[in-house]
Amino acid sequence: MTVTKDTIIGEILDMDRTTAPYFLEMGMHCLGCPSARGETLAQACAVHGVDADELVAKINAHLEK
Repeated sequence: MTVTKDTIIGEILDMDRTTAPYFLEMGMHCLGCPSARGETLAQACAVHGVDADELVAKINAHLEK
């Protein structure tokens, strides 16, 4: 799976739980919350002031390992 800005956070975490630290680093500490799991990566980045393109690149690089 390739992550995009439109990928739902819950889908990313379900696919690979080792991606959680990327969300925790940006201040998203409520990963188990239904609201957080239902947001797109772009929505979460907008709320937390993070560059979505940069986070997408980091997560995809992590998943390729």
